[in-house]
Amino acid sequence: MIINCLQNHKNSQKQVDSYKLTAVDLFCGAGGLTCGLEKTGINVTFGIDIDPECQYPYETNNKAIFLNKDIKQISSKKLLDLFDNSELKLLAGCAPCQPFSTYSRKSGQKDTTKWVLVSEFSRLVHEVKPELITMENVPQLINHKVFRNFLNQLEYDQYHLWYNTVECSRYGVPQTRKRLVLIASLLGEIKLLPPEALPITKPATVREYIGSLAPIAAGSSDANDPLHKASSLSELNLRRIRASKPGGTWRDWPSELLAECHTKMSGKTYPSVYGRMEWDALAPTITTQCFGYGNGRFGHPAQNRAISLREAALLQTFPDNYQFVSSDSKVSFHTLGRLIGNAVPVRLGEVIGHTLQHHLGL
Repeated sequence: MIINCLQNHKNSQKQVDSYKLTAVDLFCGAGGLTCGLEKTGINVTFGIDIDPECQYPYETNNKAIFLNKDIKQISSKKLLDLFDNSELKLLAGCAPCQPFSTYSRKSGQKDTTKWVLVSEFSRLVHEVKPELITMENVPQLINHKVFRNFLNQLEYDQYHLWYNTVECSRYGVPQTRKRLVLIASLLGEIKLLPPEALPITKPATVREYIGSLAPIAAGSSDANDPLHKASSLSELNLRRIRASKPGGTWRDWPSELLAECHTKMSGKTYPSVYGRMEWDALAPTITTQCFGYGNGRFGHPAQNRAISLREAALLQTFPDNYQFVSSDSKVSFHTLGRLIGNAVPVRLGEVIGHTLQHHLGL
């Protein structure tokens, strides 16, 4: 079916394997999705993001060029130019998901400006009609009107669709991370490859990904890797983490270590804050605040500190040599926590890349 569909394109005498699949990554961030796609041989020409902090990690570690632009300023003509006359185009992206974050839901905020970005993604798909599309986002998006409108537009434009909530750990990501993945094609039926179709031999664990890193103390860093840096802890929090068991909760602490919020009914519903990870289990979902011991189960399994930025990046399946800042730049926990926590896990990008290559028979 794929070959027959391709033969309806111009230059129909070419064979499938002579077509060059080229991608543009919208909302590219630090480059997690691009890195995964490139690992499977997909040519990513450009990554687009409004955050200028993304440029250094994106361009330093990937072949693609970073474009610091608001997607609302990208016209269909400009986007077509970025594809560099490719015969097969892949438009990829992960629109920011702040409207669906835990904080937004708890605070009652309704940041509708972020919803517009999904609509802008839909606009570019409709105007450019790339042969392939992939979008990754939070599972909550699946129940929102903006996503239903996007699906309706894709169906109107005659795309074959597959979308579902994916448990990333089934594909080798060492986190309890669930993400909405959508893939679409003008060329025929498509669906995400199952784990058994990929070289995944066993479930990933925290130990497998961060167990070999050099030990460091809270507030210190590794002289050989500035990203392997842990945030400081107060004396009270040092006492708390010493009393914390891997996989346990603050309920394991003696009463004098409890925070006031823990004694309130509202605090009793958040047992995973101030928690330690377990060596031979999955990490929690890596978030933008993962460098803080009190922000979730982000305590190191054995050392009395929160996980380092490098450990967070490794748990997001970035390569161990992925550079996020230049050697002469200051390591900012908040900036790099944002870039790492918001990234598409590289391994998930690889799974999507393998799926698209398999779909094309390449």
